[in-house]
Amino acid sequence: MKITNLLTIAIGTFFLSATTNAQNTFQKEEFKQWAQTPPMGWNSWDCYGPTVEEHEVKANADYMAKEMKKFGWEYVVVDIRWFVENDKAGGYNQTDPRYVIDQYGRYLPAVNRFPSAKDGQGFKPLADYIHKKGLKFGIHIMRGIPKKAVEEKMPIKGANGITADQIYSTALQCEWLRDNYTVVADKPGAQEYYNSIFELYAQWGVDFIKIDDLSRPYHEGEINLIRNAIDKCGRKIVLSTSPGETPISAAPHVSANANMWRMVDDVWDTWPHITHLMDVAQKWYPYIAPGTWPDCDMIPLGRISIRGERGNDRMTRLTKDEQYTLITFFNIFKSPLFFGGDLPSNDAFTLSLLTNKEVVKMHNESTEVKQLFQKDGKIAVTSKNAKDGSVYLALFNTSDKDSQKVSVNLSDLGISGTAEVLNMWTGEKAKLNSKEIGADLRPHASVLYQLKSKK
Repeated sequence: MKITNLLTIAIGTFFLSATTNAQNTFQKEEFKQWAQTPPMGWNSWDCYGPTVEEHEVKANADYMAKEMKKFGWEYVVVDIRWFVENDKAGGYNQTDPRYVIDQYGRYLPAVNRFPSAKDGQGFKPLADYIHKKGLKFGIHIMRGIPKKAVEEKMPIKGANGITADQIYSTALQCEWLRDNYTVVADKPGAQEYYNSIFELYAQWGVDFIKIDDLSRPYHEGEINLIRNAIDKCGRKIVLSTSPGETPISAAPHVSANANMWRMVDDVWDTWPHITHLMDVAQKWYPYIAPGTWPDCDMIPLGRISIRGERGNDRMTRLTKDEQYTLITFFNIFKSPLFFGGDLPSNDAFTLSLLTNKEVVKMHNESTEVKQLFQKDGKIAVTSKNAKDGSVYLALFNTSDKDSQKVSVNLSDLGISGTAEVLNMWTGEKAKLNSKEIGADLRPHASVLYQLKSKK
């Protein structure tokens, strides 16, 4: 009888442990459901740097709701240093920043830039404005804990008397922005600090968070704290780690903890930025999956650098061929799409790059994304759509000087016999009877096809 009781207890303990582990795994994986398709939105960085103001955020949200929402664009993200009253583009560490911070060492929006944040309301009124338009709200933060909180030994909310100066380190402090110190992940109070800021963001109604200085070098400990804090905050907050280059060795960890992660540093409106991105992306194709997406960075098209970090106020310097190449690659690669230009300043051509129904469908529905080749200035990338049987093919000529034909065999696409072909940017349709498909492309040009097999 005693042996039976012990056996019963052992079996019960085993199943309880197994159930608990399964629940923990489910909770850990649940965040992937929040971004089953790559997130699409606008980010203030490319056009406003660290200086964006509330009226500008609202203007971009208004435009998105009117012109782009029906195509799947939904996130409106306030980028870097929204908690500094006297920031200006460039030279982060050249002036004495006036931080806005609460008694628990948590940054708050600067009211002179975000008037609706008055009386301690934080970003909730702005988030409410965006939510009422059927859109989602996001913010940018730096990893770590504010230097000001450390210097003033501010208490950490929920940490039983532990103060900010007990959980920090100067090691691995961000080299280009010195607002914060590193949080030492195994220190008592470290998890509570991250819990406290995500508790605040959940109260504000934040749906998306971009966290900077996480990827290079790769801060696994702080990423774990962040993942835990998001899971505990009670709100579905999409996590974007930034900037690149995220090391490929960290792929299993980052794909298990983030919804999107940067492959490269900032992508601006120069051709070498695009070719570098396409080169680095080669190793990330196997990690394109629902809920977790390798990230090409923001889309530097339209009107950028109004008060930005790279050059003067301008429309993008990329040629039309280069713009098609960039947006084609971002879409077929299934990167998250975050437009960096000022949306109300868009011209008709720029808007057309963002609202092509067939391209958006490919971006949302395609699977099995893979590169066929990248050699001698020629690149071919393909994917499939299981819902309608389509095969997608993007061809690129990255050569600087020569026009050249870029082509693939239909057998490499799994197509035999004839095929119907749609040029997804021009809308032109044709029947293909040959054994290959290709195009003569100018330097820096591309083409995007949808093929349907007809046997």
